[in-house]
Amino acid sequence: MTEINASSLPDIKDLVPHAAPMILVDKLISVDEQTIHTQVMIKTDELFFNVEAQSVPGYVGIEYMAQSIAAWSGFQAWQKGQVPSVGFLLGSRRYQSECSEFPLGETLDIHAEQVMENNGMAVFQCRIEIQGQEMANAQLNAFVPSPEQLNAMQAQ
Repeated sequence: MTEINASSLPDIKDLVPHAAPMILVDKLISVDEQTIHTQVMIKTDELFFNVEAQSVPGYVGIEYMAQSIAAWSGFQAWQKGQVPSVGFLLGSRRYQSECSEFPLGETLDIHAEQVMENNGMAVFQCRIEIQGQEMANAQLNAFVPSPEQLNAMQAQ
């Protein structure tokens, strides 16, 4: 697997087909043909930040994982000189979390690995770590349609 030097990685906003404030993942750490590592710093301006609890709910971890997968897909397109494509989170299996919230000031390391792909449908094994300790994991199913498939979907 060829990993790109961190200094030459594109900005996460150039890989995820979202606009602010919906870009939840802060930084691309590393990426290759099968895996991605991103980070999220829990801040008060986070879209899902709960001021009373001074945290982000743990269930938002699924979206952090999904956006990491979107960044992985966007990176694959970026390497080919293409723009990131729209993708769909089809579902998750066995989301397990060791915490009900992600506290203010913590840095979350999100890891995703593609375990299979067929005709745009893919399965990723994902985990979220805080200071090297696994806090959540799940298997996510995603679909990135071809331009033709996307046009057909939009025409309906």
